[in-house]
Amino acid sequence: MNPLKSIVGTIISGFVLAVIIVIATKGNHMVAGMSAQSITIWLHVLSGITWIGLLYYFNFVQVPALGEAASDEGGPGPAGISKYVAPRALAWFRWGALATWLTGAAFLFHKKQFVNAFLLGMNSDPINQYALTIGVGAWLGTIMLFNVWVLIWPNQKKVLGMVEASAEEVAKAKNVALLASRSNTLMSIPMIMSMVGAGHGWFM
Repeated sequence: MNPLKSIVGTIISGFVLAVIIVIATKGNHMVAGMSAQSITIWLHVLSGITWIGLLYYFNFVQVPALGEAASDEGGPGPAGISKYVAPRALAWFRWGALATWLTGAAFLFHKKQFVNAFLLGMNSDPINQYALTIGVGAWLGTIMLFNVWVLIWPNQKKVLGMVEASAEEVAKAKNVALLASRSNTLMSIPMIMSMVGAGHGWFM
């Protein structure tokens, strides 16, 4: 059976290939390659790609496409995306967001920087520049996670008809979900800068 025929098989094969690469290239440069910190960062990045990739898909592709489909009188309409694509994408989106936050928190705990990061490094003198840099990203990510679970997902359930709502409630839900999603798109840009900058020299 070809593992590429299913998404689960593809993902499992990707992890197997990654482990093979680590084993095959193991040397002095790979001493920390399978440490808890390295694995946590790896999972954090994978989760983050899933989350932010879908965030960008919604904002750059799906929302404009649905708008065009709704105004196209002779077209197929937006029902197919709303019924089959959006619920599945939102599932990967919200769980990807949670996995990203949890793996990020696990990394900060492992580095003994969780409290320092959320205090933006201001609990030491001089200010902990690493904690300040990654803390900005951690706070932005936390706000974005809140938006996903408290604003976007509950309102999208109304928009998609997964929970009962009046026409007025659906219209309000569309606006709240859109603004929360756009806010997350805006915050994702400095968040990524902060996360990468912590290891590659933004404030550092």
